[in-house]
Amino acid sequence: KQLSDSKGASAALSTEVAVLSMRRAMRGFIGPKDIFRNPEAIFRFCEPTTGVDAKNSQNSIDITLGNKVRWGQGPSPFNLVLTHSGSDFAICGMHFKIGLYEHQSAGALDGLVSLLVKEPSILKAGADAIERINVVAYEPAFGIIGDPAKKDPRTRQSADHSMAFIVSRMLQKALTQGMPSSHQEAWKLLMLAPVDYGREALFDPATRALMQKITFDHGGSDYDKRYPDGIPTSMEINMKGGAKFSSGLVMYPPGHARNTTADLKELLSTKNKMMGDIVFADTASYEEFLKPLTNIKALSPADLQDIYSFDWNKMRQHPCIDGARPTPNSKL
Repeated sequence: KQLSDSKGASAALSTEVAVLSMRRAMRGFIGPKDIFRNPEAIFRFCEPTTGVDAKNSQNSIDITLGNKVRWGQGPSPFNLVLTHSGSDFAICGMHFKIGLYEHQSAGALDGLVSLLVKEPSILKAGADAIERINVVAYEPAFGIIGDPAKKDPRTRQSADHSMAFIVSRMLQKALTQGMPSSHQEAWKLLMLAPVDYGREALFDPATRALMQKITFDHGGSDYDKRYPDGIPTSMEINMKGGAKFSSGLVMYPPGHARNTTADLKELLSTKNKMMGDIVFADTASYEEFLKPLTNIKALSPADLQDIYSFDWNKMRQHPCIDGARPTPNSKL
C-alpha cells in the first residue's frame, strides 16, 4: 500500500489551481492587494515585522495574535526584487532531476558517480569489500532525507525520501550493470527509474545490505551557508582493506542550474526516453508525441489545445511495480 497519489499529481493540481485562478481573474475576480506587505498577508502573519521582536517572538501565538501594532502598515518580511525587463527569470534558476530521486540527494548521487568513475577498484572489489559509506550534507538534507530512521522504507514515497535507499539503489545498479568510463555515460546508465522504487527493488536484499553501510554527518555551518546556492555534499567510501576514497565537495551536480560540466540536454533526453518507454508502445509513437513539445514555440493556439492528447488505450501494459493489486471486495 502506498501513502498517497497526491505527490505524483502535485504538478497537475498546481496547474489546475493556476488555470482556475486565471479564468476567475478574466471574469473580474479580484484577489488580495499587496500580498507581501499587507498586514493580513500570511507572510506577515507568520513573521510579524512590526510591534514585536521577530527573532524572539515569531513563534509566540499570543503575541502574534494579540499584538495590535502588527496589523498596521509594515515592510515585507523578506526583500522584494521587482523588475520589468531583462532575462533573469526565476525559472532559469530551476533544477532538473536526472532520473527519479529527492532533489536534495543529487549531491550524494553525483559524489557516488564521480567516485565510481574515478576509482573502478570499488566496483571490482564488490559490495562485501565496502565497509562504510559516509555522506556529509547540509541542513535540511541531513535532517530530512538523511534521517537514520529512513533506512527501512516501506513505500515508494518513503524510499524516494531516504538518501540511504537512493544512494544504495544506484550503487547496486552499478554493481550489477557495470560502469562506463565517463561521468556523462555513467549518469545515463545508472539513472533511477520508477521500477527502482517498486516492491522488488524496495525489498532487494543486496540494496538493503548496502543501506546498512551508510552513515551521515552534518557538515555544519560550512555546508549550511552554501545552500541554496548549491547542494553541498561529500561522500567517502571506506573499504575493508583500509583504503578510503573521497568525492570532495559536490556543489552543482548535473541538473543543477549552475552546473557547467554535464550535457544537460542529453541527460534529459535519456530521462524522457526512459519514461516514454513506460508509456509508448514503440519509438515512433514516442517521437510523434514528443515532437510538438520540443517545437512548442512555433505551435498555434489550436495546436497547444491538443498538445497532451493521448489515446490511453494504446498505453503499454506492465505488471504493477508494487506487486499484485488487491482484489476489490464487492461487498464493501
